[in-house]
Amino acid sequence: MKVTFLGTGTSQGVPVIGCDCQVCTSLDFRDKRFRSSVHFQIGELSLVIDTGPDFRSQMLRAGVKRLDAVIFTHEHKDHTAGLDDIRPFNFAQQKDMPIFGRSQVLEQIKREFAYVFSSKKYPGVPQIAPVEIDESPFTIEGIQITPIPVFHYKLPVLGFRIGDFTYITDCNHIPDESFELIRGSKVLVLNALQKESHISHFTLDEAIQKAKEIGAEQTYFTHMSHKIGLHAAIEEELPEGIALAYDGLQVTLP
Repeated sequence: MKVTFLGTGTSQGVPVIGCDCQVCTSLDFRDKRFRSSVHFQIGELSLVIDTGPDFRSQMLRAGVKRLDAVIFTHEHKDHTAGLDDIRPFNFAQQKDMPIFGRSQVLEQIKREFAYVFSSKKYPGVPQIAPVEIDESPFTIEGIQITPIPVFHYKLPVLGFRIGDFTYITDCNHIPDESFELIRGSKVLVLNALQKESHISHFTLDEAIQKAKEIGAEQTYFTHMSHKIGLHAAIEEELPEGIALAYDGLQVTLP
């Protein structure tokens, strides 16, 4: 299983439009962050978690030529806005794209992309096959995926565990039951928005504490804003086994 971080930024991305801070003006490629998303290549199976506004650029940059399914963590725009750009995969693969999400996520997508679900479709619109999921494990072409229920302030969000890899974004509370689903992961991905307190995301210190409690062999932080600081500087502050992810980072697991 090869996992590629397509984007590791927060809802505005980094650099932020109009911002002249040291992170937004950094020349370090690791400080340039598309909206959060990951791609899984598991044998022949190609999956993406979330299609944010940068989805087209992410697919081109990562060289993804086949996509078998999309899984959504939640309904916020920075995780869904790029869904229209599945069209090239429709054309190339000549089939509908399965999209997996909770009922409220699928309903939001149906509202935002109403033209896709219209009874009189305009030629060339995305071809989508919605698949409703809940908190129960499900499979895609024989690969088991375990939802990890967490909270983004008061909004229920799903993280996902595939094998020994667990991905959680947009979260500031992990229920005890979800901790048990995560334990034993070799690689954990967790959101760490910034150093200052935030109403709906883990801060850097909170994410470090959660990572220590979970105890994965390696933890990567994602969904980071420009307020977190320079990648190179923050890396020096982190405990062993914890690192900042960056766009383009690849992780391979057996």
